[in-house]
Amino acid sequence: MPSTLATSILKETFGFDDFRGRQLEIIEEVCSGGNVLAVMPTGAGKSLCFQVPGLLKDGLAIVVSPLISLMQNQVDALKLVGVEAETINSGNTPEVNNRIWQKIRAGELKFLYVSPEKLMTEQMLDMVDELNVSLFAIDEAHCVSQWGAAFRPEYEDLSFLHGRYPNIPIIALTATADQMTREQICQKIFSDDVTTYLTGFDRPNIQLNVEIKKGWKGQLLKFMKGRPKENGIVYCLSRKKTEEATTILNEAGFNAATYHAGMASADREDNLNRFMAEPDLIMVATIAFGMGIDKPDIRFVFHTDLPGSPEAYYQEIGRAGRDGEPAVAHMLYGMDDIRMRRMFIENEDADEMHRRRGHQRLNSLLSYCESPACRRSTLLAYFGDEMKAEACGNCDLCLSPREVVEAVETGQKFISAVYRTGQTFGVGHIVNILTGKLSEKIEQLKHDLLPTFAVGKDFTANEWKVIARQLMARGFIVADMEYGSLKITESGFSLLKGEESFSYRPDVTFKATKKSGSKKTQKIVRELAENDQDLFLKLKDFRKEIAAARSVPAYIIFSDKSLIDMAANRPATLDQFGDVFGVGEGKKKEFGKKFLEFIAAS
Repeated sequence: MPSTLATSILKETFGFDDFRGRQLEIIEEVCSGGNVLAVMPTGAGKSLCFQVPGLLKDGLAIVVSPLISLMQNQVDALKLVGVEAETINSGNTPEVNNRIWQKIRAGELKFLYVSPEKLMTEQMLDMVDELNVSLFAIDEAHCVSQWGAAFRPEYEDLSFLHGRYPNIPIIALTATADQMTREQICQKIFSDDVTTYLTGFDRPNIQLNVEIKKGWKGQLLKFMKGRPKENGIVYCLSRKKTEEATTILNEAGFNAATYHAGMASADREDNLNRFMAEPDLIMVATIAFGMGIDKPDIRFVFHTDLPGSPEAYYQEIGRAGRDGEPAVAHMLYGMDDIRMRRMFIENEDADEMHRRRGHQRLNSLLSYCESPACRRSTLLAYFGDEMKAEACGNCDLCLSPREVVEAVETGQKFISAVYRTGQTFGVGHIVNILTGKLSEKIEQLKHDLLPTFAVGKDFTANEWKVIARQLMARGFIVADMEYGSLKITESGFSLLKGEESFSYRPDVTFKATKKSGSKKTQKIVRELAENDQDLFLKLKDFRKEIAAARSVPAYIIFSDKSLIDMAANRPATLDQFGDVFGVGEGKKKEFGKKFLEFIAAS
C-alpha cells in the first residue's frame, strides 16, 4: 500500500500533514492484512491507526469499544469530517438499528462501533458473516487481560474472532499494558499471530507529583490555589468522599461537580455533559469516571487516595494534557491507603495467583511513590520503557531533589519494636515506644521495660511515621487487613538480621512547582501577535456555540491548535481555510464558510 495514499487521506479527511511516530508503519501492516497490537501513549493518535486503513480498504470496519460515550464521540468526530459511521448499542431504538443495518447492507457505511458483548452474540456474528468486513479494531485492548487493572470478562469472547475470521486483519490498541498484559493480549486475541508495536509510554508534558497525606482537604485546596479557571479531575476512593470534596471546592469558589456509580444515571450524564462543555469545571469522581473521556484540555488530575495499580494510575493521569500543553498529576498517599489497597486485593473474588499479581502491582506503585529519584523513570521502567535520560526534569523529585538516607539500623530498631510487642500493635503504639512516650497503655503492658523503649528518641514521632511508611512500601512490614496491627515479612526478618539494606527519604514540605494550566490561555495568547489575541478568544466562544448547538464536545469541532492557526493566519478563502491545522475536506465543507465570515467580521 503506497504511503502516499495514506498521507493523502490523512490530509484530505483529517487535515493533518504528517503521520507521527510509527502510525504509518502500523497502517501499512494492517492494510497488507497483518494483525497488530499497538501500545501507544494517550494522545499519540491511536484512532488514526485503524481509521485510515478503514478508509483505504473496501468494506466495513468494525470497531469494538467498551463504552457508549466513547463510541458516540468517535462516531460524531468521523461524521464531522465527512465519514459515514454509526454505533449499534443498547441506547438505540429498534428503528435506529434497522436504519443502520440498511446502510450497512447498501455498502454506505465505513465504520460500525459496537461493544464486545453486542458483537459476540451469535445473532450478530451470523449477520457479520454475510458482510464484507475490512478489519476489526479492538480499542482499550488491555480489558481482555486478567492480569490488567481493568479486566472486562466480556472482552474474553473476542478471542473467537481470529479463528472465525482468519483472513480479516485485527488491530488491538491500548495505552496501558505491562509485559504480562501484552503477552496475554497477544495470546488471547491473536493466538500469537501478531506484530506488536510498542511506541513508548511517556507523556512528558505531564508533571508528576506525589505528596504524603497530611489532611487531604487542606492539601487539595492548597493545590487548587492559583487554578481558578481550569478543567481538572479529582479522584477519590469513595462516593462519600467525592461529595465531600465537591462541597469543599464549591464553597471555596471553584466550579465542581460529582460523578460516581451511586448517582442517578441522568445526573451522571448531565454532569458529564457539563464537564465536556464548561471550560472551568472540576469533576470530582470515583474511578467510575474516565475511560472514554477524550477531552484534550484537562489541566490536572488530583488523586486524594492511592490508586490500585500502576496501570490504573497511568490510565487516570493520562486523561490530562491530551492537547500536549503542560498538565499536572498530583497524588496524595499514606499508610492507611496501603492497608486499604491490600484489603481490597485480599477481598477480591479471584484465585490466589490473581491476588498475588495484585499485590505485586501494588508493590510497584508503592516503589513509584517512594522512588528516591525521578518518578517518570520509575513509572516508565514498570512498563518496560526505558528513558533516554536519567532525569525527566518534570517531576517533584527532579524539580526539588531530596536526600536519601542509609538507615539499616533505624529500620532494625522499628522492626525489633514490632517483634518484641508480639506483632499485635499499630504504628502509633510502636512509635510511642521508640520515642519513649510513656502512655497509660505502655505502662499497663510494661512496654517501657523493653530494650527498644526510647531507643529512637533522636527522631520525632512524625519522622518515625515516615520511616514506618517506607518500611511498609518496601515490603519489610505489612499492616493487618482488619485491625492495622503490624506484621514482619520474610524480608523484614532479613533486614533485622542485617541481610537486607534499607534507605529512606525524609519527608519535606511539598512546594508547588511551576503551574501547568492556569497560564495555558495566556501562554497561547503570548504566542500570537497582539492584534490576533482577541480573535483567538472570540473563536473559542464561537466554537463553543456551534458545539452546544450540535450537542458535541467543543474539541470535536476544532482543537485549540486549529483556532490558533486561524487567528494567526486569518484565512480569507476556502482554499486558505483548508490549509489550517486539522481542517480536512469534510470540515472545510461543513464549517469553512461560517468561520471565514466570522473571521472577516471580527
